[in-house]
Amino acid sequence: MSNASSIRSTPIALRHPDKFFIDGRWTAPKHDLPPFEVIDSATEEVFYTVAQAGPDDMDAAIAAARRAFDHGEWPFLEHAERAEYLRKLADGLRARSEEMAAFWTRQTGPTYAMSQASMQRVPMAYEFYADQAESYPWVAPGESMMSKWAAVVAEPVGVVAAIVPWNTPLSLATWKLAPALLTGCTVVLKLPAEAPGELLVLTEVAEEIGLPPGVLNVVTGRRGVTEQLVRDPRVDKIGFTGSSEVGKKIAVAASERLARFTLELGGKSAAVVLDDYDLEKVAAVITGQEISLTGQNCSSLTRVIVPEHRHAEFAEMLGAAFSAVKLGDPFDEATQMGPVAMQRQQKSILQYIDTGVREGATLVAGGHRPEHLQRGWFVEPTVFANVDPNATIAQEEIFGPVVSIIPSKDEADAIAIANGTPFGLNSAVFTDDPDRAWHVARRLRAGTVGHNGFKVESLLLGFGGVKESGYGREGGSMGIGAYVEPKTVLLDDAPARFK
Repeated sequence: MSNASSIRSTPIALRHPDKFFIDGRWTAPKHDLPPFEVIDSATEEVFYTVAQAGPDDMDAAIAAARRAFDHGEWPFLEHAERAEYLRKLADGLRARSEEMAAFWTRQTGPTYAMSQASMQRVPMAYEFYADQAESYPWVAPGESMMSKWAAVVAEPVGVVAAIVPWNTPLSLATWKLAPALLTGCTVVLKLPAEAPGELLVLTEVAEEIGLPPGVLNVVTGRRGVTEQLVRDPRVDKIGFTGSSEVGKKIAVAASERLARFTLELGGKSAAVVLDDYDLEKVAAVITGQEISLTGQNCSSLTRVIVPEHRHAEFAEMLGAAFSAVKLGDPFDEATQMGPVAMQRQQKSILQYIDTGVREGATLVAGGHRPEHLQRGWFVEPTVFANVDPNATIAQEEIFGPVVSIIPSKDEADAIAIANGTPFGLNSAVFTDDPDRAWHVARRLRAGTVGHNGFKVESLLLGFGGVKESGYGREGGSMGIGAYVEPKTVLLDDAPARFK
């Protein structure tokens, strides 16, 4: 039996896919809503179903989180005590990493090798935040003209709504859950209906390690209950990753009641190639990062800006590299790129490709559903050349394996083109000269600038965007700041623990 058929024939190991995790126990839905069908993106077949939450289910989850924060011990534990739960979560996730990798591959389409590597990195994030229990300045003593002892204390922000998309749900949830739990917040985690598997495994681990009731509550629902979660006055903070369109609506809803929010949104990230750099190296980088998640990555470098006298040469190189990519079953070790996650995603990507052709860009490679793959939501990796900077495919997030090559007159023009979209998430500059790289990096309007590669540092330094790509930062020590409120405490004498 092949590796793919072996994994697909293995029974789903989820213990309670028909229930929600609320107040420390698995709870049956209060509404008679049809379950969500989760589809294997490579076979187009249903491989499990999960419960769908209604308004009463979401209300119960919010109430449990509010109760645990207002009346439980969780916010008042020492940070080191909460850190031990994070370490146990890391151990539990590491033990079930193969299972979670299979879920991610089947739901979203990355190769199994990539999924396995990614699942090994997730526990490291929980361990990183556990280490912050000792190193983060939770209490910062200061001077006061009115009191003998003064300090600014980092208090937990309260009840957190964590909302994640389907493309990398476990990783994106981690950047919310780990700092939220460490700081003493309680959480309502809303799962993506298309890809809940890994997060249900995480929930089972949370139950196993004895996370106190109400600290983590997990439901799966559609837009209606998501809006309910965002608007509920019992929720103090919203951590959202998803489209810029939805992010704007969340910002408005949160602002109406001055709730805190962090938004990690869409991108149309630019790679600025200067005239001194090896084009073959650029082509290798762009190909590798684009096929790794079938382009379903908000930080993908989907606009490559090259000097106009090198444009044709680079288009030929990148087109050849994309054409050589082997598409197929993501469990096959020979496969370099799997399918996109859903039929609607495949349809949307193909429509964007048609728009690119219609608006006059040159289709260099790809552009179709591969003829040899009749099942699965596959799209050929696609390269456009001679793309106008204002064209639809150069301005809108496609969220698929489509790259636009845009010619530039000079370095200043390249920077202007790179900054000429509503987005500002990720970017890169390719040059052998670090001084030129620094010069360009300082002028790019993006949350991250990588030198000679696709570089995103979420674990140690944090990640986020500017303009319509987001608000605030996740990851690193900055990620903790998103889940605390500073409180100034002025006392007539120092508490014993600070003497």
